[in-house]
Amino acid sequence: MELHLPLILDGATGTQLQKRGYTNAQCAEAWVLEHPEAIADIQRRYVDAGSRVVYAPTFGANRVKLEENGIFNRVREFNLRLVELSRRAVDSRAWVAGDIAPTGKFLAPLGDTSFEELLEIYTEQAEALEEAGVDLFVIETTMTLPEARAAVLAVKSVSRRPVFVTFTCDESGKTLTGTDVVAALLVMQGMGVDAFGLNCSVGPEAMLTQLKRLRPYAEVPLIAKPNAGMPEIEDGRTVYRCTPEEFTAVAGEMARAGVAIFGGCCGTEPEHISALASSADDADIALPAPENRDMLPLSTEKQAFFLPSDVPVGTPLPCDAQLIDALEAAEEDPAPVVCIRIEREEELDNFSDCQFAISKPLCLQCERADLLEQALQRYQGRAMYDGGLGEDTLLPLQEKYALIF
Repeated sequence: MELHLPLILDGATGTQLQKRGYTNAQCAEAWVLEHPEAIADIQRRYVDAGSRVVYAPTFGANRVKLEENGIFNRVREFNLRLVELSRRAVDSRAWVAGDIAPTGKFLAPLGDTSFEELLEIYTEQAEALEEAGVDLFVIETTMTLPEARAAVLAVKSVSRRPVFVTFTCDESGKTLTGTDVVAALLVMQGMGVDAFGLNCSVGPEAMLTQLKRLRPYAEVPLIAKPNAGMPEIEDGRTVYRCTPEEFTAVAGEMARAGVAIFGGCCGTEPEHISALASSADDADIALPAPENRDMLPLSTEKQAFFLPSDVPVGTPLPCDAQLIDALEAAEEDPAPVVCIRIEREEELDNFSDCQFAISKPLCLQCERADLLEQALQRYQGRAMYDGGLGEDTLLPLQEKYALIF
């Protein structure tokens, strides 16, 4: 599959379903299967308006969300059937994306889900979407880096199709759990996603501010899929007042900020997509041109760091029962990088439990490839490596986990 830019995505699905009778009291995916004419009408209108990618209505078709609605052991069935509805609707006139969204689960200390569980949940859905024959995967409305990482790893374990990732953030560029979207960009593009950007959250103008922040560090095309402005409540209903003309007013600026993939989220209509398609055709798309190429793009779960390649590494901390105390003490250490040494398999659980407290860029020391990979899977940022393992061992870990060595 070859991507031609600019690429026009679809618009809102949820708010369009509501106009056709869906209520939030039901499982959206089950309702769509009971009312296939609704999604068919929505997606045909978007393709007629200029969309070249539509999102299959699989947003909540993961095990966690289906079980919350009393639906068990039907992940594969739901995803196969929902993708088929989109295939019929677009009739080969547009690509169909497998839509993957948050489970709502959190790692400790915010929750009690393990990263391995997240990976298993997303792999189950990704396998079904791959079997359904989607043209690409979209991991969207992401609010936590662990879920995004798990979803990307899951997709890449079962498919070689393109992967887009979009986060949702507030006007300061932070997600629900405090991750800066620049940090998310560094991790995601390091893991090999094909495009990265923002969706939902806010209207186009506010989103443009964050896209400009991403531009200097992006090595992949950026995605913009904003709401039709901020929602307002009128007579007990949620309404969006951003007109198609207002929605596309900053499309040119977005293109100059590196956006090459455009769409709409909550409140958008086919008219918004039609206006967007016209504006994007006339836009001068700025290809990725990242700055600071000579710096190390490291990241914790929350914050991005750009350090010189010869950055000094702190004294290695043993991954023992006192690791959390050692990490707190490392805050006072002038070394800009915290280094953790992992020597035994039993240390991995302790590393998982404590990794949330890592607030400086991380360097891992480990002489066993299997332990290093497990540590990288559990670390929710972008780490560097210092040790004796060879390039043949490290290159696959660089490709999979964004490791820097």
